[in-house]
Amino acid sequence: MTDAGLRHGRASLGLSFGVQGVAFALLVTRIPAIQDQYGISDGLLPVFLAAVPILAGVGSVATGKVVARVRPSVVLRWAQPLVLLALLGVGAGREMWHVAVALGVFGLAVGALDASMNMLGVSLQRAYARSIMTGFHAAYSLGGIAGASLAWAGARWELSLLASYLPVVAVLLPVALIGSRWYTDGKGAEGKGAEGKRPDGTEAGAGGAGGALSFKLLLPLCLIMTFAYIGDSTVSNWSAKYLQDVLGSSEQLATVPYNVYMVTTLLGRAVGDLGVRRFGAVAVVRGGSLLAAGGFAVVAVAPGAWVGMLGFTMLGFGLCVIVPQTFAAAGRMFPGNSDAAVARLNIFNYVGFLVGSPMVGALGDAWSYRGAMLVPMVLVLATLVYARAFGPEPARYGGGHERPRTADVG
Repeated sequence: MTDAGLRHGRASLGLSFGVQGVAFALLVTRIPAIQDQYGISDGLLPVFLAAVPILAGVGSVATGKVVARVRPSVVLRWAQPLVLLALLGVGAGREMWHVAVALGVFGLAVGALDASMNMLGVSLQRAYARSIMTGFHAAYSLGGIAGASLAWAGARWELSLLASYLPVVAVLLPVALIGSRWYTDGKGAEGKGAEGKRPDGTEAGAGGAGGALSFKLLLPLCLIMTFAYIGDSTVSNWSAKYLQDVLGSSEQLATVPYNVYMVTTLLGRAVGDLGVRRFGAVAVVRGGSLLAAGGFAVVAVAPGAWVGMLGFTMLGFGLCVIVPQTFAAAGRMFPGNSDAAVARLNIFNYVGFLVGSPMVGALGDAWSYRGAMLVPMVLVLATLVYARAFGPEPARYGGGHERPRTADVG
């Protein structure tokens, strides 16, 4: 793989992460409009919302099997357009079964998309021999901010879902298809030949340099992924209610914490790779965990709205590095079987999403919302126990082999 090929592959994968951030934000930020368009009752809405991450987990598992036969880049090339078309289907339908089918396709495709994107990111990071994974997730955060802004504009101008989604899909679909021409599966253990073989002749799904996939070894990373997404879903689903109902802010001010969280997540991820290169993944994840736990503590004891927003700001800077570094750690742990490791690990982001919001809501109703914030705080702190799972450091990519010459690619 040439240096130019790696640069093009990195840019096209960053574009894919950004497109996915736009698509997902457009869906989740217009849930009230989706509910109104299809007449979904409050009792039925949680079923629809839970079905998407559950099916995404199924899609991730299936991708882990599929990439034993085809390259992850092929899966991504087909999954991303399917996500965009499913989003358009959500906006275009009128009957309940229309949205059920569209959300079902969206969930399955998102699982395949998330898994294959991170597989490519892990393999490219190995090819570069330095941390670049957090930058891909920064592109996702930037896309999420853009998508949320587009959704806000659509709601403000009282556009229908179809009118909101159609122009975005019309632009992003050809962009994603054109960008997919430059996807690359990296080099070394991650590259696959035309016959479903790796360059060394081993089967594409078999254990190689990293040995057979061991769930026992992967479990600490799975727990960390779950804890991180419990924290993320807490902010996504409860920050506005917490600021308004517990800290007494205005309705307008209550919309600010999530936006601040998204911006600080982007900023943290934009510099996260530099931190990993300078201090190592273990130190960066430990620092992020402590900062995130401190953010939850500040939110829990905040006397007013502005202190609460400080806590949510800390959360954005703290949580932002954990997820991309968890994927990268799985690639280092199983360098000969990283595709399967990433697919398995990816399931637990949906587990955290499913568990986090209902858990905080139940604790808030039964106890107090201030007390409920201490639970994700403790879970994030538990990451410190497993921080060693983020070694070895990037200098030891490829099972201790010499760094490839592509390490200086820009």
